Amino acid sequence: MDQNDKITRRQAVAGLGATIAAVTVSPALAMGGTGTTARGPVKLDDPTTKYPKPPFKYQPQPWPGLQSQMVPRPDCGETSYKGSGRLMGRKALITGGDSGMGRAAAIAYAREGADVAINYYPTEEPDAKEVIALIRAEGRKGIAIPGDLRDEAFCKQLVQRAVTELGGLDIVVSNAGRQQAASSILDITTEEFDAIMKTNIYAPFWIIREALPHLPPGSAIIGTTSEQAYDPDPWLYAYAQTKAATMNYVKSLAKQLGPKGIRVNGVAPGPVWTALQVSGGTTPDKQQTFGSWTVLGRPGMPVELASIYVQLAATDASFATGQVYGSSGGVGQP
Repeated sequence: MDQNDKITRRQAVAGLGATIAAVTVSPALAMGGTGTTARGPVKLDDPTTKYPKPPFKYQPQPWPGLQSQMVPRPDCGETSYKGSGRLMGRKALITGGDSGMGRAAAIAYAREGADVAINYYPTEEPDAKEVIALIRAEGRKGIAIPGDLRDEAFCKQLVQRAVTELGGLDIVVSNAGRQQAASSILDITTEEFDAIMKTNIYAPFWIIREALPHLPPGSAIIGTTSEQAYDPDPWLYAYAQTKAATMNYVKSLAKQLGPKGIRVNGVAPGPVWTALQVSGGTTPDKQQTFGSWTVLGRPGMPVELASIYVQLAATDASFATGQVYGSSGGVGQP
């Protein structure tokens, strides 16, 4: 082999390497907007000053509340969450996807490449429209399915519509919750107690049972529990029970579905600034000082939990099941 042949072969190999590198890198660089982008060094943020601190103004709303009317408005990642393709091609159903942590999960999932169906109470339509627009702006399917989760027939229809319109289902996030504060058990009506149980306990049961025949191995089920499951406040007697039950069904169902290749996990937030807090979910004084008791001196914002919902749904978390991931500003459990 003469010198010219050697040079030619080296050039060919180098050219092939460059081509492979371009094919590998270019899709990531090609995605623009708020999705996947090429970025430089990550800017560090001081978590104690990253978001507003209380006191907040007293701002009561009728249940279930609209986050678009809150001051400060919760950050659900509308402009801040950046995706990296971790859920490309996945199909997710999220209850309570119009606001709070459900909204943050929906935005993050779309920016990670998933198609997303969200459920919400009909009066939350203004918030839901914003979420659907953000999902579709990423080039993903965004399906809006309003309805009352306290109705078993609707929960069944919700799953069937999600499966049909998404073309399948492999992520189920049971996030919607009803939270109403009461200073005494004597102040809780049977109707309100029933509404909390139906929304927080019955609905996930109905939805998961209906969805299970459609979930292939590798699917993920995620429940939203709370620090209230471990350390309940006296004014959340009914709500706290449901969050303890959520933690328990996560652990039980994980054992049942693990052999089928379906993972079940939970997220346990502490004080996070959502519409729950201004629509009867806490007492007026606690709403104004909400989150001041954390070590960061503020409540969390929904976007700060978005990456947890992504992680628990992603295939690289394949050994995580029966787990409850906490995020409570240093004061809650787990």
